Amino acid sequence: MNRAAPEAILDAALLMRARQQREHSKRSLVDELEVLSGLEPRLVVRELAQPFGLAVLETADMLAFAPAFDLLPLSQAMARHCVLLRAQDGLVVGVVADPFDIDLQTWLSTQARSKPQSPLQIRLALQADIQAYLSKQEESARAVDTLLPGADNARRDGKTAAVLSFASVSEAASPAVRLVNSTLYDALKAGASDIHLESTAGGLAVKYRVDGVLDHATAVNGIEVAEQIISRLKVLAELDIAERRVPQDGSFRVESNGREIDLRVSIMPSIHGEDAVIRILDKRAMIESYGSLTLEALGFDAPSLATLRVLAQEAYGMLLVTGPTGSGKTTTLYAALTEIHNGREKIITIEDPVEYQLPGILQIPVNEKKGLTFAKGLRSILRHDPDKIMVGEIRDRETAEIAVQSALTGHLVLTTVHANNVFDVFGRFTHMGIDPYAFVSALNGIWAQRLVRINCPHCAAEYTPSDEELAGANLARADVYDYRFMQGKGCGDCRGTGYKGRRSIAEILTLNDEIRELIVDKRPIRQIKAAAYENGTRSLRQAALELVRRGGTTLAEIKRVTLHA
Repeated sequence: MNRAAPEAILDAALLMRARQQREHSKRSLVDELEVLSGLEPRLVVRELAQPFGLAVLETADMLAFAPAFDLLPLSQAMARHCVLLRAQDGLVVGVVADPFDIDLQTWLSTQARSKPQSPLQIRLALQADIQAYLSKQEESARAVDTLLPGADNARRDGKTAAVLSFASVSEAASPAVRLVNSTLYDALKAGASDIHLESTAGGLAVKYRVDGVLDHATAVNGIEVAEQIISRLKVLAELDIAERRVPQDGSFRVESNGREIDLRVSIMPSIHGEDAVIRILDKRAMIESYGSLTLEALGFDAPSLATLRVLAQEAYGMLLVTGPTGSGKTTTLYAALTEIHNGREKIITIEDPVEYQLPGILQIPVNEKKGLTFAKGLRSILRHDPDKIMVGEIRDRETAEIAVQSALTGHLVLTTVHANNVFDVFGRFTHMGIDPYAFVSALNGIWAQRLVRINCPHCAAEYTPSDEELAGANLARADVYDYRFMQGKGCGDCRGTGYKGRRSIAEILTLNDEIRELIVDKRPIRQIKAAAYENGTRSLRQAALELVRRGGTTLAEIKRVTLHA
């Protein structure tokens, strides 16, 4: 076949595009040009990109970016055969297979929320490369998608899922059943992580925790109806409906939009009756938002990511992740395990409960009623020839001692502990009675994190904080000369809060010999802090202020989440 000259590619492309529009051809533009010109597909796409001044990306190039699935969800990207990527500097790039498809590029610009003064940067790629990239992201998503309807492993606990839909909400005969269904339905739509049902003197107050903050949703009048709602939850969670004097814990499962969602229920007696808290364990929520369970998807900045990856890839030792309840500690460890899991090492986790199921990794749920505690499970794990171990939480001295010994005997141990910052961890382990020398010998690093609400991209606008606001954050006007202050005004997209979504910030302490000696010598914490900051440690507050400086969040939010110093 005669090869067409490269300069004829553009003319041929125009002819092919016109024919496709007439005949609704299902073949891609590059496929048509490949047949016409006899050139290799990659040569065709490069020649096609030149007149438009577009760079060409291959699958490996796209994997170097972070997926912007918060702007263009994975399902839509696969349906439209395009993708939005985010560079380390925050720049959003759109990748398409057809430079003539102006409608698709305009739609991508809308999804990326780009502005006329800073239009979306378009890149060209083979449709096969785009598909390969999206397939890799889909595989990562499937790694935590263990609750597919009909999957055998999703029902080994014997629990079935009640279908939750608009029809099930409206068709329920009992008012209590209807109220419980509608509450669950609305909470899932709002993206809530918890539902609080608080008994009052006149009924029940319903609140949703969205992005870490409790918002009042509705109120139910009538003590009798309130009691029926709590009883309905007890029935669903297989609890004792006659017992109202002691706390109870249970769980159940619902199916919504084709996926199953686990719900943990905690019932607590109160002066007005009983309160209930429902924890929503939606294993697909983050995947739908970000596309995959990776460290990039959690929103950490590039220096923090680089340090965490180094710590997670050590051959042995201990990595401690600390922070308050709900700060994303376990999710961070899951993302790290997903990245370091290569199939050639035995990885075992012991958790309470197992929140994400990862293929190829042995995951053990704690069952204290049957005698399987963290400490007992960890002892058994060491006889199971592991290379890497994840301990969901260190709660007592016995678990801490075994974890330290495991790290000292050639295993990599990833675990969490409750503490306010990286320096408070030393006090926690000293209080547990752990030998400081053994502890610091085993420890590679400590990672403290928080989740900070970020400004709503739809309604955020620049503003100038008052002197009182700056003083409340321990800042002077001279300190913020290069800050770009942004604040959400409140819109329908963010439910009037001004915030939409959360991002992780981190404080990381990597241990060197100097810091180890200070800890063993039980030096004052201010000396340890000084040595750590000199070694490059950045405090949580500094990480939060950097986010404010770039317009990502507000002073009020970092004041809520971090300390002043």
